[in-house]
Amino acid sequence: MSGTLAQSAARGMFFTLGAQGVKIVLQLASVAILSRLLTPNDYGLLAIVLVIVGAGEIFRDFGLTAASIQAPTLSRGQRDNLFWLNAAIGASLCVIVFFVSWPATWITGLPQIQAMVQCLSLLFVLNGLATQHRASLLRALRFKAIAVVDIAAAVIGLGLAVPAALGGLGYWALVLQQLIVAAVGMAGAMSLARWWPRLPDRTESIRGFIGFGWNLVATNLLMYAGSQLDTVLVGARFGTGALGLYNRAFQLVMTPLNQVRAPINSVAQPVFARVQGDQSRFERYVVAGQLALGYGIGIVLAVLAALSTPVVAVMLGPRWLDAAPILCLFAIAAMLSNISMIGYWVYVSRGLTAQLFRYTMVSLAIKVVCLVTGSFFGVVGVAAGFAIAPALSWPISLWWLSRLTPMPVRELYAGAARILAVCLAAAFAAAGAGVFAAGGLVPVAQLGIGGVAGLLAAAFFLVFPLFRNDAATLVWFARLMLKRKK
Repeated sequence: MSGTLAQSAARGMFFTLGAQGVKIVLQLASVAILSRLLTPNDYGLLAIVLVIVGAGEIFRDFGLTAASIQAPTLSRGQRDNLFWLNAAIGASLCVIVFFVSWPATWITGLPQIQAMVQCLSLLFVLNGLATQHRASLLRALRFKAIAVVDIAAAVIGLGLAVPAALGGLGYWALVLQQLIVAAVGMAGAMSLARWWPRLPDRTESIRGFIGFGWNLVATNLLMYAGSQLDTVLVGARFGTGALGLYNRAFQLVMTPLNQVRAPINSVAQPVFARVQGDQSRFERYVVAGQLALGYGIGIVLAVLAALSTPVVAVMLGPRWLDAAPILCLFAIAAMLSNISMIGYWVYVSRGLTAQLFRYTMVSLAIKVVCLVTGSFFGVVGVAAGFAIAPALSWPISLWWLSRLTPMPVRELYAGAARILAVCLAAAFAAAGAGVFAAGGLVPVAQLGIGGVAGLLAAAFFLVFPLFRNDAATLVWFARLMLKRKK
């Protein structure tokens, strides 16, 4: 049974990562196309609106997706009650955010904000209706269904946003894209989940789910506040044009990264929750998960940081070149935060949400200090603070977690050191070959030459036994992905 779970989960991750590859291509296409049709100011306006919408989204979910996935048992009545609770929260937030549009316009001094916030308040209704249907698919490990829904939503959203931008609608093309993606996602999840909610049943208690979710909401609010502080700082101090540059660099790195990490997170939470009783097996999954995230994603991010200038030239166009140093720092930040992702999985899978909340307060304080200090050195300084924060908080995260639950701390620290060594070598090789040696070539050629050099530098480490052992662990994990369910 345990082998079947491992193979099923790993195959789910394998398929989902493949589907996410398609989504990343779509996202990069969206960035490349819409950035040439719209202005930094358009993206700056959307970034401000999404700060408001994003905060509401945390309350809209209320941690009930993770609560229903993590629960050992979930009755039909409990699932129905959770659906109605999420739907009610979504409808309430739609009304609240609609009226928040007026003070938001007054605070920002941007009249465009009002109508944008009012239109995007509909996202809470759409996502609220879809929450438990998506959770049901994840709980059943139906990752293919989730992937189909997400890809369809991305394709249709981009397909309608591009002609809207070509038609001169400006930032409204971005608003339309957000709404279409949510509407298609809701329709797809509800149809593929194959269940329809009945009326609420008071005999089915969901108090435990709400308690679990509340701690997670508090944690996510802190994390969200930290994640949006840089946007607020840049917008307030440097204007929407600078915020547009900052936001595009952020999205170019973080959106594809989140497209990869989201399905991994969706697989990891239910699987880690199911194997937590077997400590040795649990620790093996933790170590393998960090290696998969660190090598599989970190090497690409390191090369991206080294080649940030040609990447911006190819993806966004020459008028966005000031975003190159910002993109470089975001790639470094993403690489560091990616390694620490494993801690979050352990907290959630073991129900340590109250402890996660307390740790998050510490990490948020570190991030606030880094960002505020960086803001005195301009937009690039803010991005530098964004990169320094995870470097400081990650060691604290492992130490904190090891005090709460058994953890393979030594293996995780050693694995992270090896990952960073490989990533650093890949970055230097990519920069040397792609930027300095091939600096006179067109940006596409620089990317090709630098990318190959970076990957070859990473592969060189296979001559060392420790790194061959890491490769063997990744091969073991890949074989689980490819095995058929017995």
